[in-house]
Amino acid sequence: MLPSPRIFRSRWAALLWAGGILWAAVDIAGSASGGDAAHGNAATITDAAGEAANADDLAAVANLIGG
Repeated sequence: MLPSPRIFRSRWAALLWAGGILWAAVDIAGSASGGDAAHGNAATITDAAGEAANADDLAAVANLIGG
């Protein structure tokens, strides 16, 4: 049986590494602001031209993709 390799020599090194991973994830993906969560999703759906999409447009797209 082979001995298991030790990735981190101490718990502090593992904690610093995990903190760096979390910091990078927040830095890359960004963090959501809490203002919109309390009031629901107030964003409107827009099409490629930037105009607001209505229910008829969404139904037509759903019909095209078979949904």
